[in-house]
Amino acid sequence: MRVHEGLVYAEPLGFRPLQLDLYLPSAGPGPAPLIVFVHGGGWLRGSRKMFAPTFSGWQPTPFERLAIQGFAVASVDYRLSGEALFPAPLEDLAAALDWLTERPELFGLDADRVVLWGESAGAHLAALLALRTDRPLRGVVDWYGPADLPAMAGADPKHSLSSDPEDTREARLLGAPARKVPELAREASPISHVHRDAPPFLIAHGTADSAVPFGQSEALAAALAAAGVQVRLDPVEGADHLWQGLTDLEPVFASAVAFVRDVTAPR
Repeated sequence: MRVHEGLVYAEPLGFRPLQLDLYLPSAGPGPAPLIVFVHGGGWLRGSRKMFAPTFSGWQPTPFERLAIQGFAVASVDYRLSGEALFPAPLEDLAAALDWLTERPELFGLDADRVVLWGESAGAHLAALLALRTDRPLRGVVDWYGPADLPAMAGADPKHSLSSDPEDTREARLLGAPARKVPELAREASPISHVHRDAPPFLIAHGTADSAVPFGQSEALAAALAAAGVQVRLDPVEGADHLWQGLTDLEPVFASAVAFVRDVTAPR
């Protein structure tokens, strides 16, 4: 496999250059299917270098494992909530998707076989982009992502970042608590954009998630199914956020890889 680090995909006016790391498989018989990975961190922290904190000890890393298995993987940085408010991170990911799919021959990518994969806040952004982009996608892997920000506003107060119960990660993303900007909160919620032409979804979520309620994924899966979208909801019994509490991460990772392999199979 090969790695191209720090590729600049956009330079928003007044902000730092935005970068991605691209992991490429060994040359195969044709262009490689592409996974665009979106990191988590509550929209306010995180990095393209981290697949998820609970996978930090994996060698090879998850990115490298995916490349070894024949996938190209672009792990993308985006503007965090301390830098810019929504929709800035969504615009950044859309720019990254455009940058990658408009020059596929440069890196040997198959622009017709693209999957978005995100975890936590990254899963929220991946799902939102998949439901709003005009670019064809083969699928979405959504690991424990928020889906309905107004509903998140009524979650457990420990979700707050300070003594102020309205100082939540969602409020920092939106610039105000969801109840004060209801239209913007709905606009930023994947569940508000479900439509019948959406790509297939794999949604996996721990039933004991203390940061993003499991009901968020239940609601999104139900909305997708009602619209006629191919969706699979995998409840991971007893798992907390970031898959904390699991003694073996291999099954959840392997399940996602199997989904990606299935939806990106040549047609």
